[in-house]
Amino acid sequence: MSTIEIQKVTKAFGDFVAVRDADLAVKAGEVVCLLGPSGCGKTTTLRMIAGLERITSGNVIIGGKNMNELPPEKRDIAMVFQFYALYPALTVGENIAMPLHYEKLSAADRDARVKKVADILHLQTVLDRLPGQVSEGEKQRIAVARAIVRDPNCFLFDEPLSRLDVELRHSMRGQIKQVLSNLSKATVIVTHDQLEALTMADRIAIMRDGLIEQVGTPHEVFAKPANVFVASFIGTPQMNLVEAELSSYANGKADIVVDGEKISIAVDPAVAKLNAGKVSVGIRPRAFNPVAKASRDTISAMAELIEPMGSETLIHARTKAGRDIRFVVPREKRVKIGETLHLMPDAAQTHVFNADGKAVRS
Repeated sequence: MSTIEIQKVTKAFGDFVAVRDADLAVKAGEVVCLLGPSGCGKTTTLRMIAGLERITSGNVIIGGKNMNELPPEKRDIAMVFQFYALYPALTVGENIAMPLHYEKLSAADRDARVKKVADILHLQTVLDRLPGQVSEGEKQRIAVARAIVRDPNCFLFDEPLSRLDVELRHSMRGQIKQVLSNLSKATVIVTHDQLEALTMADRIAIMRDGLIEQVGTPHEVFAKPANVFVASFIGTPQMNLVEAELSSYANGKADIVVDGEKISIAVDPAVAKLNAGKVSVGIRPRAFNPVAKASRDTISAMAELIEPMGSETLIHARTKAGRDIRFVVPREKRVKIGETLHLMPDAAQTHVFNADGKAVRS
């Protein structure tokens, strides 16, 4: 049974707590990405699953068995590191076959296993070359092939694409996802790149300061962020987060005061449960609709910087009170620097967070 589960896992280095009370379950065939900024504890969490770091408290369970006291070699896992760690004096085929020597297989069986994974990862033509004679993308595929060749119980990837250029990252994301989808193994991938997480994962666990802030599908963490941190971390361009004062709520709209100006915007009905006071309002740059006239339903801002992005254009604008607002328009819409636009937020993509930074949602 290929499953991974961590229960209330904590790792402390002296007085510093790197990971605190982490809970996560990964099903067979599921890919979960640990996503977060540098130093948030994601690699430490992966290393505790692998047995490379001893946990301070909690439980690591793989395939239904408690692994707390077992060394890495007894956990039946395969790990792909950020650095390929290929043996330079061995051919590609010999590098891939290296884990099989510990299983005492015959040479014929080893060759058959190597050929199978080489076919999957399109490495047939480089099996006889040395690592120094292949490309960076091929080196990454070799590292993946070496991990899957012995059919382990589960897979762990630590920043597997961080050393590749943009074009190679794009192709490798798809290749690794395709390979993993056919293996029915529980997989955990560590990354700081949200695009990798959004495209490769079935679910994403977003971490900050050693805590798992939210676990959900890529759509859930984007469309329904649990708090201000997740809202600001997920999404490109970054969500607009505005500190405001909630005045009242009626008929599906909240009256809020931003920089001394009262505006009325459509929000989730759960906002009706809040008392008047401080809130944060989050609006994604693609959730604004420019309209012809200013009203109580709009935010007015003057364009200061224009960034073409192919099919879209990112506009950096500033309100009268000096607040920065980012919004995206189709390429066909012409906006000039110095032009004032009146922006109406889309209610379905407008988020309200309470004074503690937690999402207010039905």
